[in-house]
Order: sequence, then C-alpha cells, then structure tokens
Amino acid sequence: MKTYTVLLYYCYTRIENVEQFRHEHHLLCLSLNLNGRIIVATEGLNGTVSGLAEDCTKYMETVKADPRFAKIDFKIETSDRPAFTKLHVRIKPEIVHADLPHIDPNAKTGTHLSPTDFKALKDNPDVVLLDVRSNYEHSLGKFKNAVTLDIENFREFPDKVNELEKYKDKKIVTYCTGGIKCEKASAFLLEKGFDNVYQLHGGIIKYGLETDGEDFEGKCYVFDNRIAVDVNKKNPTVVSVCQVCGTPSARMVNCANPECNNHMPMCEHCGWEMDGACSPECKAHPAKRPYDGTGYYQKKTNGYNPYANISKTRMKKSSALPFDQAKK
Repeated sequence: MKTYTVLLYYCYTRIENVEQFRHEHHLLCLSLNLNGRIIVATEGLNGTVSGLAEDCTKYMETVKADPRFAKIDFKIETSDRPAFTKLHVRIKPEIVHADLPHIDPNAKTGTHLSPTDFKALKDNPDVVLLDVRSNYEHSLGKFKNAVTLDIENFREFPDKVNELEKYKDKKIVTYCTGGIKCEKASAFLLEKGFDNVYQLHGGIIKYGLETDGEDFEGKCYVFDNRIAVDVNKKNPTVVSVCQVCGTPSARMVNCANPECNNHMPMCEHCGWEMDGACSPECKAHPAKRPYDGTGYYQKKTNGYNPYANISKTRMKKSSALPFDQAKK
C-alpha cells in the first residue's frame, strides 16, 4: 500500500503578478503529480496538497527556494490514500476570506506560541482559548473549555468581536486548523483594543504533530477528502453527534439535497436510511443527488487550462517559482 504525504501551509508575502504566478504554480504541481487546493492572492499563498512523499519533498524545496516563501511552515502529515483527486489553483482577493484586506500579519499579529508553550499555558485561569473556526468545524472538535463563536464562515468573525469584550482583561489565545485564520483574527483583536493576544502557531494540526494532543476533544475538521483527522493521542473523545439520531459520530457529510447542502455529522446507518439527506423534506426533494455512502459531492471544475497562453520562455523569465527545479 502506498503512503501519501499531505502538506498544509500558508505564507503572507507580496505576489505582484498573481495571474502569472497562478499559471506557473499550477504547472509546478502538475509536474510533481500533486493534487490539492491552492489559493493565490497579492497578499500571499495558502494551500493543502497531497502526493507521494518524494514529490512533496521536491515541492517544498522548490517553494522554499523562492525568497518570498523562505519562511513558509509546512505541516506534514501522512495518509494511506490521496487527500485530493483533483488540483485547483485559484486567485482570490485574500488567501483566507476574512474581509480584512487592510490587515498585514507581517506588520501586526498576535504573539505566536509553539505547541509546547500553548500546552503549558492553555489551562491557566488567566487565559481564554478562542476558536476562530466555523460552526461545523468546532462542532466536530475543539479544545477543552474553548470559547466558540456562532459563525458560518470566517468572514463573520469581525462582527462577533464585540461578544469578546468581557475577556479584555484576559490573555486571549486564538487557534484554528493550521494557523492562517489566527494571523488576521489576532491582528483584528489587537486593532480593537485587546492588549494580550496570542495565537497557536501552526494551529491544531501542528499541535497534534508535535505534542500528544491532550485536551483536544473530538476530531479536527480538514479541507480535503479525509474530512476529519485524529489529534489527541492521550485522552481522545468523540463530541459530535449524528444530526438524525443523536448518537456519537464524527462522520461528516453534505446533505444530498443541493439546495440545502447542510454540512453535518451523520452516522453511516442514518446516511443509508435517509439516502444522504438531513431531513424527510430533503430526502423527498426532486433535486436530491444520488447517495453513494460518502456524502461527498465533487464540485465542477471551472474549465481553467494552465497550459493555455503560456510558454517555456515566459516561464524561465518569470519571477514566479523556479519551475525547472521541480524536474531535476
């Protein structure tokens, strides 16, 4: 059985020509047989990719060879199956959608805590652990006693900060999956007058890789085909429950009704019983998608062709990643 590597990473750095960079970065990934989701913006790079270990090593070496990405911190996991079946490299206004384009984490952000320092600090009564992820993420798993926010996506975070006023005299430690959301979340808290703001460097994933994962309750939601991964090796629990029957379940699905598409925990029995739907109404909906037991429905590609309008001469002259290095 083949073992695959999964890389989770981000880097806030200036990218001048995002269209050109996107083309050439896509070609780099194709040359290394990598699949995944990558976001490119003028403010930086954010992605999760997977492939064979040797190809992922070449990818990391190539990316880090560019001075703009020399400081990038790759979270490296292993999987017994590919984490993605396709490759998407997209241009967005921000590398994580926060509606906070004015914030530059290289200029201002919360103090980074290593996983070891976070573990030593997390139970201090003067500390508030703040989960800045969405509802479906923290419902699957979170740190013990963490404060959560009722948000469907991260761009709602700025509107919820007023709910944190009661913690202004505490040390606030933000955390998320891989650290990227915390860069802007902690900076925004500082902007709003919170004085003692910290963040878990590398997020939940790095915490699990570098410690025993103590006191992370449940599983960690990830944005690839694995959906949920184990973090806690010391005192693991399952905290999420099937939306249909209420039994403990960490199995995440999307409702088979595309007009609902509710993302939720659902046990395997209820998945088949409900034919992938979250309710009798959705089960009877005329647009309901066929259920294959996974609750995962592949998104349509946008028709982007990375080979169009690009030449080897242009690649060699570009300021993007040193593409030729990947073939050596």
